[in-house]
Amino acid sequence: MKAWLFAGQGSQRAGMGEALFDRFPEYEAVADRVLGESVRALCLEDPDGRLHRTRWTQPALYVVNALACAQATAEGRAPDVLAGHSLGEYNALLAAGCFGFETGLRIVRRRGELMGEADGGAMLAVVGLAPEAVRALLDRSGATDVDLANLNTATQVVVSGPAGSMKAVRAAVRATPGARCVPLAASGAFHSRHMRPAQERFAAFLATIAFRPPRIPVLANVTGRPYPADGVADLLARQIASPVRWHETLRELVRRGVDEVREFGPRPMLLPMWKSVLAEPDAEPERKREPDAVARARREPRSRPGSASVPLRVVRETPAAPEPEVVGDPAAARLGSAEFREDHDVRYAYLAGSMFRGVSSVELVARLGRAGLRGYFGAGGLDLGTVEQALTTLARTPGLDGRYGVNLLHDLTRPGAEDALTALLLRHDVRHVEAAAFTAVTPALVRFRFTGAHRAADGTPVAVRTLIAKCSRPEVAAHFMAPPAEGLLRRLLAEGSLTPAEAEAARGLPVAQDVCVEGDSAGHTDGGVSLALVPTTAALAEEMTARHGYARRLRVGACGGLGTPEAVAAAFVLGADFVVTGSVNQCSPQAGTSDAVKDLLAALDVQDTAYAPAGDLFELGSRVQVVRKGTLFAARANKLYQLYRRHTGLDDLDEATLAWLEHDCLRAPLAEAWSRTCAHYRDTGRVHEIERAEREPRHRMALLFRSYFARTNRAAQEGDPAERANYQVHCGPAAGAFNRCVAGTALEPWRERHVERIAELLMTGAARILAERLAAYTRP
Repeated sequence: MKAWLFAGQGSQRAGMGEALFDRFPEYEAVADRVLGESVRALCLEDPDGRLHRTRWTQPALYVVNALACAQATAEGRAPDVLAGHSLGEYNALLAAGCFGFETGLRIVRRRGELMGEADGGAMLAVVGLAPEAVRALLDRSGATDVDLANLNTATQVVVSGPAGSMKAVRAAVRATPGARCVPLAASGAFHSRHMRPAQERFAAFLATIAFRPPRIPVLANVTGRPYPADGVADLLARQIASPVRWHETLRELVRRGVDEVREFGPRPMLLPMWKSVLAEPDAEPERKREPDAVARARREPRSRPGSASVPLRVVRETPAAPEPEVVGDPAAARLGSAEFREDHDVRYAYLAGSMFRGVSSVELVARLGRAGLRGYFGAGGLDLGTVEQALTTLARTPGLDGRYGVNLLHDLTRPGAEDALTALLLRHDVRHVEAAAFTAVTPALVRFRFTGAHRAADGTPVAVRTLIAKCSRPEVAAHFMAPPAEGLLRRLLAEGSLTPAEAEAARGLPVAQDVCVEGDSAGHTDGGVSLALVPTTAALAEEMTARHGYARRLRVGACGGLGTPEAVAAAFVLGADFVVTGSVNQCSPQAGTSDAVKDLLAALDVQDTAYAPAGDLFELGSRVQVVRKGTLFAARANKLYQLYRRHTGLDDLDEATLAWLEHDCLRAPLAEAWSRTCAHYRDTGRVHEIERAEREPRHRMALLFRSYFARTNRAAQEGDPAERANYQVHCGPAAGAFNRCVAGTALEPWRERHVERIAELLMTGAARILAERLAAYTRP
């Protein structure tokens, strides 16, 4: 007996249905008319990230599932029974003939609108506990307004309720041995009592629809049993505010003798649950006596995207997970410092570091936060208005619970910018900052770190904000590991930037509880070697902890070159308490750079980077690591620096060099390029730079050369095809190493490299490698 299963919200992805739209143009035309825009563009291009907003997700996914089902039907295949998870139930009813494609799309569109209007709610996946145990946990934690929303398997339950109640639930789950939880990307408390107002409005809408009895049995989410001939509207309305009884549905399939299931959906979500049910002790005995069939099926190639046919217990290896993917690994969750994971409220001792000018975008940071991880928004190089808009968006994003951070990049060329950004971060109550390019502790850092600091009831100093200090030299790390200098505290007290209580607490705390050792990496780099720096800095942390008598030990992280599970494993072996990735996240769908850059990054090998002058510290000779393959930026930037070193001004350059400068670098005559440069410095409040340039020809040359760096960075982010040869892309060898690591796998295309999947691969792979090495070394 065959069953067709339809995945629901969470299985969507950009690019879904690509192979189906051309085959069914009539469906596409209907969908475009009903939705009022191109469904193909919505599914393939995901404009403005709408594919992950409920009101757009639901109709788009319904269409793609319907196309995949139509293709299977056209091939002459038919199921004996149907089921769908939440939204997927509408595709099951469509396949059963309860309504036509257009009617179903209009229903789903209205459902998405009503559910998309819900706010103030949250959903949390709880793994490792039976439903009864989860109910008891909710009672113990006082979360009486939280309901069981999805009963997916015997030990996988999703709870739903007000966002304010979820914190207590999460704490209770994490305190329960063998249990773990992951926040889901949901704006409302779906499938709970809190959706009853939406249920009533939806019921009124459904009352206007004429439904036909199912031609094929469809198991209902609300009951786990087949739809009656005349109860479609009632069960669909109830479904919004009722738990999805998926576990009961799967057991009913087993009871009916189903021996083959096929899943329809862009990502595999339901087949692993089917496998879980078949493995239960009271599963039908006939399915447990066919190991040869199982072994044969496991060797079969995977089905094409859009559907999967799986006999008996066999499932695709991709784990079932909501969007973003949040399936964790207990072994990976034990890597690094448990105290770090607790302090930062993350599943793994893993962070995604910031990238300049919003390359580590709002979308990237939010996606990690929803997956129980943290990223840092790349505020460096952005104006305050853009940063404030990003902070507002992050604060309003459901499911983050403050699990995001912001980069604070030291800029010698813009005095005051650091203080202004710090004030903005405090005004928005940002709790987590990554400090980069600092060679000393500044007043702005101390103000951020210790605003809100206090003494606990037992007298222990407590800071409510975290600061990750990136350092590549031990003497700089030592400044961050110490309490703030007394002179800095007195200055901040005099300015009113800290209260006496905050300053007093600060005297007993380090400026940064967490110092991240920055090995050779993308962007600004000293070319440090992690093999030497991590153990040295870890030893320094132990020494400083003892010297200052801290109640909690200083922690040391590692970043730079982390592009494979082996590299991450090595970092933990060296003594790192946590790891921070960078380059690998730039080649993800969420990164705030152009597709052209991502195509370039996805083709790199480990040797395809080079060093070039840093635009912000051009005159000082500071270096950045950039992509070498496919761009001439590194060669041209290095030539500009050599010209600056050798000449006293532009008048000192010969005609051939000036022609090269205008044609290849500035893309304009010198006079025009200088006029644009002056306008930029006036607009950013730095007229003094222009005045100095008028007095010093060499400084004028430096400002003009630096305009090349700003333009090439912008051209890369925007994907300007005319400037491809000049793309400036900060990147380290980790990108090429990651490309080798995922070659031939599902993550080889960069559009599949969602940031949480990158984290999962690196951390679970590192845990596996360490376990294998330990077993090999301890084997008799």
